Amino acid sequence: MTSVTARTSRATNERRSAARRTLCASLALAALMAPGAAALVSPAMAQTGAATGGAASSAAVAPIDSLYAVLRQIQAPTSGTPDARAAMVAPVIDRIFDLSTVLHNSIGMRYTTLSSDEQTKLLAAFRKFTVARYVSSFKKGGDARFTVNPVTRPAPTGGSTIVNTTIGGGSDSATTINYVMMPSGGGYRIVDILLNGHISQVAAQRADFSSTLARGGVDGLVTLLNRKTAKFLND
Repeated sequence: MTSVTARTSRATNERRSAARRTLCASLALAALMAPGAAALVSPAMAQTGAATGGAASSAAVAPIDSLYAVLRQIQAPTSGTPDARAAMVAPVIDRIFDLSTVLHNSIGMRYTTLSSDEQTKLLAAFRKFTVARYVSSFKKGGDARFTVNPVTRPAPTGGSTIVNTTIGGGSDSATTINYVMMPSGGGYRIVDILLNGHISQVAAQRADFSSTLARGGVDGLVTLLNRKTAKFLND
């Protein structure tokens, strides 16, 4: 009986650990990384800087509080279908992310050579992809728990601010998820997400986005994003 109980306990722990690894991989967009890609920001970005002042800290933290509030909502057992949950997330994503900057940095310099119509087309597909990724990562009935450090720190370069948070589920140890925030319209918006404090989401998806654009043009990248969006919403 004892051995059966032990095996059951180990199996439960393994399932929890697997779920946590899946969550972290999705947040970092590891599935989009080219084989062997480093996807690391500079060592300076991972270093702890001086704390940012109270008012600025609060302004930078507020968008993350909003994000985590809606992620808690879509984990509720009564949160509805994937489309309904996406409708809950989308307005928050629009408000707190600088999606145009994220997309630009994820593609690289080639983004500036695209026409305004092409950029608009890509941005629309990227927005849906971003929303669907959160819907897939934080499933209905999930138990992810969110902690936000109210004290921010300045990034070493670029005038951005870093908000430190952790995400964990159940008894699993928490994973560090940090947000790079840039001033925008009197507040702050997200321009990158750092898994474990140093793995950049932007860098992780750059190889896939830029290579797909080079091979298939704007339509090829839109097709890729739409395919991933559909998979996320049906996962």
